[in-house]
Amino acid sequence: MTTAATDLRLDSRQAATGRRQRRIGGVLLAVENVSLRFGGVQALSGVSFDVRQGEIRAIIGPNGAGKSSMLNVINGFYQPQEGSFVWKGERLARMRPHLAATLGIARTFQNIALFKGMTTLDNIMTGRILKMRASFLEQALWWGRARREELAHRAFVERIIDFLEIQHIRHTPVGKLPYGLQKRVELARALAMEPELLLLDEPMAGMNLEEKEDMCRFILDVNEEFGTTVVLIEHDMGVVMDISDRVVVLDYGKLLADGTPDEVRNDPRVIEAYLGLVHD
Repeated sequence: MTTAATDLRLDSRQAATGRRQRRIGGVLLAVENVSLRFGGVQALSGVSFDVRQGEIRAIIGPNGAGKSSMLNVINGFYQPQEGSFVWKGERLARMRPHLAATLGIARTFQNIALFKGMTTLDNIMTGRILKMRASFLEQALWWGRARREELAHRAFVERIIDFLEIQHIRHTPVGKLPYGLQKRVELARALAMEPELLLLDEPMAGMNLEEKEDMCRFILDVNEEFGTTVVLIEHDMGVVMDISDRVVVLDYGKLLADGTPDEVRNDPRVIEAYLGLVHD
């Protein structure tokens, strides 16, 4: 990649960040005093933070800090022993996966969770299931409302395919795709749910520099063009500092710091956590 191309992308990223800051609204989700234990292991301990409408919120920390556990709690895969959530002002004692999906919370995973024998198009279509209203019989016969629904859903999915620039693999089984494209398909499936809150667990893990640049661009575009609020876990600190509005830092399951990228970058506790003792 040329220096000019890199500078152009950086300029675009900075401009998009400035636009987002003017559009960030009130609190969409508040996590309050969440604690999670697995037997004698304390994965999370009294963690509280909020996510504002329209922002990109990063969760960072050393390995084993509880980052993925937090995402699993937010979308209901894990049930915390203590704590609660406030979603759009409504307090929820517990979150369940089906409730999270109904509320408008979508998720990608650290380890790709796609149907490897299905095509890209069919994988993305599974993200539209909650939007389907036709009965099982109508769908089996592909008649009436079911036919109209499927055509509308396919048109929506095709727009996502164009948006993420994966037109050339729409009919390819995802198991045959390289890793970076599989990550993009998983993002597309999450976007097919039309989420208000998108949870991304290490969306750039294992990618080369060019793939990371593309994924950064797509995340910024999703946030800017769709107005989707994003919470992401990412180990690449350059990416985090470039695209995030605010950053949460976890360490050994506890909240270590919370603030803007500059505030977090200069926090002595964060510097010690990353440059001090190695966390297994």
